[in-house]
Amino acid sequence: MSDKPAYRRVLLKVSGEMLGRAGGASIDSDALARCAEEIHKVQQMGVETAVIIGGGNIFRGLAGSAEGMDRAHADYMGMLATVINALALQDALERRGCYTRVMSAIQMHQVSEPYIRRRAIRHMEKGRVVIFGGGTGNPYFSTDTAAALRAAEIHAEAILKSTKVNGVYDRDPAIHDDAVKFDRISHMEALQRGLKVMDSTAISLCMDNNIPIAVFQFVPDAMCKVICGHNSGTWVLADEGAD
Repeated sequence: MSDKPAYRRVLLKVSGEMLGRAGGASIDSDALARCAEEIHKVQQMGVETAVIIGGGNIFRGLAGSAEGMDRAHADYMGMLATVINALALQDALERRGCYTRVMSAIQMHQVSEPYIRRRAIRHMEKGRVVIFGGGTGNPYFSTDTAAALRAAEIHAEAILKSTKVNGVYDRDPAIHDDAVKFDRISHMEALQRGLKVMDSTAISLCMDNNIPIAVFQFVPDAMCKVICGHNSGTWVLADEGAD
């Protein structure tokens, strides 16, 4: 395996929970700094980088819906939370000298650019990290689905999904000691097994557009290693690549 990037353009999926305080909401400054540092390392490798970020540390639409709130209304609130996280990540990146642009599917001209596909691609070609906020701009779609959609639109060569565990297992490893980790698995098998890689809509989009998904534990230098082909997590690939 090489120490050179195997991909020219990637999309990183970051959950809101990864930026949140342990056992609580809001934004943890240390977690934010760690995330920004890893993204900056990738950008310094010359890899065109986009980031899509969740908002679960601030507000989760499904949770609001479960408490009786109108689902569409709750989802819009969740999308606004992703923009807050995107602005926080932008600030952390720019304090490291990393040029960024926040693009939101929900227009907020004072704080972000509207999402325009060609403009996003041009920003990345110029070496800027593009942070996508606002999900897809539509209720009933998760940030996972937004990640798959944006990856297809900008022709990302892979989606990198950072998690708290080191890959995809056949069952929850926190509960089952005999859980088995997959090194490689196909999109179709992930769907058939109901594995919690991404939601089914997102996996289907990736399968239809032949976009590989790398699921890895977010630890120092892990993202750079994945991009160079040293992934110790799980690759979700087209059928022919999962053998």
